[in-house]
Amino acid sequence: MFPPPSRILVRAANWLGDAVMSLPALRLLRARYPSAWIALQAMPWVADLYAGEKVADQILLYTARRGTRDWSGKWRAARRLRSNRLDTALLLTNSFDSALVVRLAGIRRRIGYSRDGRGWLLTDAIPPPRRGEIPRHERFYYLELLRRAGIIESLPPPEPVRLESAPAARPAGEEHFRQMGWAVPVIGVSPGAAYGGAKRWPPESFARAAEIVASALGGKVAVFGSMGERPTAQLLADSLAVRGVGVRNLAGETSLSRFIELAAACRVFLTNDSGAMHVASVLGVPTVAVFGATDPEATGPLGPASRVIMEPADCAPCLLRECPTDHRCMTRVTPERVAAEALDLLKW
Repeated sequence: MFPPPSRILVRAANWLGDAVMSLPALRLLRARYPSAWIALQAMPWVADLYAGEKVADQILLYTARRGTRDWSGKWRAARRLRSNRLDTALLLTNSFDSALVVRLAGIRRRIGYSRDGRGWLLTDAIPPPRRGEIPRHERFYYLELLRRAGIIESLPPPEPVRLESAPAARPAGEEHFRQMGWAVPVIGVSPGAAYGGAKRWPPESFARAAEIVASALGGKVAVFGSMGERPTAQLLADSLAVRGVGVRNLAGETSLSRFIELAAACRVFLTNDSGAMHVASVLGVPTVAVFGATDPEATGPLGPASRVIMEPADCAPCLLRECPTDHRCMTRVTPERVAAEALDLLKW
């Protein structure tokens, strides 16, 4: 038996959407051990998500590369953890690397799912839940780890989630838009999806839906995404500009912290199943998400004002990165329907 933890390390989820979906687990951990010192080790591209949250006392950036390419980086990360005198590690990631680093750091209790051949590195090698054992949404995958480790007694109900930083983020985002020469309302659009093309609604469809909403609200359109998604975002922006809609392509131009502020200031957000969808949703921004290849019951938005648009297709959700046929799950979704759902959502 281990004594109650006093200095805890949490290895955060690696990707933005997963990081958002793990927030309920992080908040319950904080509530369970209110007097413990908690450090959150996170990849640089998700770390800013936690800046306004109260789930950790310190954020530690993890920069080592995966696999055998960067042993020196793993040793540096382990030495830094060792200097923090941690007694418990909770791994929200499934990777071998994350278990190796906390073992090298000498952390006495190491909790994580027994996956990726790492069970021997953990003191609490938790069997991962099988299909049907827990609710399907990904949030419960992280919550179940806490339950099986004895940290919580039962799974909580699926309540809406909202970022604690949202109230401060919105006025900051409005000020950034004013500095761009824009007044609200702004319609946010995120046409990318990191997992693959099968998750992406066509840019032209986004453009038409955004045009309808912008016309109804008298607003402009901000297009968001990563640098790799900038060409797709530019196709959308060019299409809107031709239609006479005020638009700016911000893909690749914002940090995560700046994106959070700008997204919070949007009147409504149109998106695929993506990290941007999850962030906009938990900011409390009315969010309309187009799903096709992925399953909204597993990865749908958690926020209080979100809607999922999905058209029936015999092959969906396929969970494939690229569509091998005609992408019917996405092309059957009309821009008019997405725009109508967005405008109806604004009435609530």
